[in-house]
Amino acid sequence: MERMKPKISLYYIVQVGGWLCYYFVYCLLAYMGSGHVSFKLYFAHFVEAILGLMMTQMIRKKVLQRHILEKKIAIQSVNVLLLTVSFALVYAIVYSVLSIIFGLHSPNSNISFFNYFLLQWMYSFVILLIWSLLYFLYHYVEKNNKDELDKVQLASTIKDLELNTIKAHVNPHFMFNALNSIRALVDENPERARMAITELSNILRSSMQADKKKTTTLREELSIVKDYLALERIRFEDRLNVDFQVEEDLLGQSIPPMTLQTLVENAIKHGISRSVEGGMIKVSASSIDTRWQIQVENTGKLDLAKEPKGFGIISTKDRLRLLYGEKASFVLQDLPGNKVVATMIIPLNS
Repeated sequence: MERMKPKISLYYIVQVGGWLCYYFVYCLLAYMGSGHVSFKLYFAHFVEAILGLMMTQMIRKKVLQRHILEKKIAIQSVNVLLLTVSFALVYAIVYSVLSIIFGLHSPNSNISFFNYFLLQWMYSFVILLIWSLLYFLYHYVEKNNKDELDKVQLASTIKDLELNTIKAHVNPHFMFNALNSIRALVDENPERARMAITELSNILRSSMQADKKKTTTLREELSIVKDYLALERIRFEDRLNVDFQVEEDLLGQSIPPMTLQTLVENAIKHGISRSVEGGMIKVSASSIDTRWQIQVENTGKLDLAKEPKGFGIISTKDRLRLLYGEKASFVLQDLPGNKVVATMIIPLNS
């Protein structure tokens, strides 16, 4: 089999090509200005181009390490200025030292070495600032284009999956089970039957509205989940234990509608209902730096052949990706002690 050659990214092509153009343009201008070949001057421009390439590479490295492109515009602007000033100073120091070593700074010049250093620092600051602005401008435009594309994809996905979403959240089995449970309560416990009808009504209303908005609050989502689990407890009785551990400060955070409901429903369907003894469902939410996570843990065993390919799991991953990109994630995994946990990590509201 023929081995594939590694693909060179567009950035490196533009980066190296840009500094080569810088070198040749300055050499051409030097020749046109003097009318003769000056290898010393050409070498000086070569050193400038190499230093410029090195400094801009280091600026880019710092930008990626500190995730500056993900921050607000004001913070990006401050970082651009600080990085440019810092690396322009490094550039000026290195170039001035090389000027002494290779004699690039003429001793017959009327300008002092200190002033020569200041000129180099100002010159390099302008060059690096232009590079930084072009670099950030490119990523800013690219991010806006990507956001617009994601919005179009999200709208298209919502439209394409609208019927499937409704079917997934209001499936016939749940409806039949809920109605049968309510019917059994009508004579036995009329008050609880009325509450169950209200809970079912809330779930149906939320399901029908799920495709009309991109996000809802965790408080609203938990309300629907509690109604859903209250109906399921009528069916499972003592076989279903429920535990909520949610940080109060996170109740106002945004979450795609019905995603938590989907995870809880999967936990019932693939975990609790498969066990004669029933089991436990634990819903927890906690903050992690600039993001927060919500977990649904249930008794059971993960069926790798089916569950990761189910509609609920796939739609949850797609909605998180389209809304938050790489800032959000979803993981479904086994835990020791016959448990399965689904974890969503979402950025905190700004």
